[in-house]
Amino acid sequence: LYLHTSPEFAMKKLLVAGLPRIVQFARVWRDGERSPTHHPEFTMLEWYRAGDGCEALMTDCAALLRCAAAAGGADRLRRGERWCDPQAVPRVVTVAEAFAEFCGIDLLASCADPWRPDGPALAAEARRIGLFVGEADSWEDIFFRIMLERIEPCLGDHQPVILWRYPLALAALARPCADDPRLAERFELYVCGLELANGFGELADAEEQRRRFTADMDLKERLYGVRYPLDEDFLAALAAGLPPSAGIALGVDRLVMLATGAECIDEVLWAPVVGSAPGP
Repeated sequence: LYLHTSPEFAMKKLLVAGLPRIVQFARVWRDGERSPTHHPEFTMLEWYRAGDGCEALMTDCAALLRCAAAAGGADRLRRGERWCDPQAVPRVVTVAEAFAEFCGIDLLASCADPWRPDGPALAAEARRIGLFVGEADSWEDIFFRIMLERIEPCLGDHQPVILWRYPLALAALARPCADDPRLAERFELYVCGLELANGFGELADAEEQRRRFTADMDLKERLYGVRYPLDEDFLAALAAGLPPSAGIALGVDRLVMLATGAECIDEVLWAPVVGSAPGP
């Protein structure tokens, strides 16, 4: 038995069974994540819409920001000295546009082969903007270092930001964009530099999902020496026919932090783990 990191697979099985709108508050676990904005056990709000795309989820996210601020009696969402107007229409920007705007990097130049992106090309760009790149760092390692150090801190001041159209190599369970096979229908919501939610236009191709899962398990086995089993029931459900759908997971505790101005996630948890979170 395993503690789940998300109720995603079970909820998608319900979509296959014919439920068109599904929402769940779930306790989920992410081992090894501990910081002022991370806790190993937290609350996830996850919901799915059959027959809708990511645009409907983006509208939902904007409404949730307004509701959270109202529930907290706040006219602004706050994180330290930073603030965001929950009434403001979110700015929607593609990942490639964000790399160009904040780093001067042509991200898609390294994505000519969507499933084998060019690590050395992105490494050269990362070094150009002053970031350390290790010899063993993969394209994905470098991508997330740029994101965490140069892009995420710039997102969501005064106005929420939706970061949209991720490279296909980072698609996870998202389907490819119909107009550009290098990209995936994946987006994230940011407020005051903090990631709040991760949404997908859901991949319905069971064989493609199996290929992605297998590649991910191969990588984890090489890195950690452990191979986890595939969820064959989930893959069978996809094969039975997942309707065109979109789904998203939102970190409730982080949203409460922003609505109350809390500086550490422990402040909004009923029973945080023993020991204080490390500082920023």
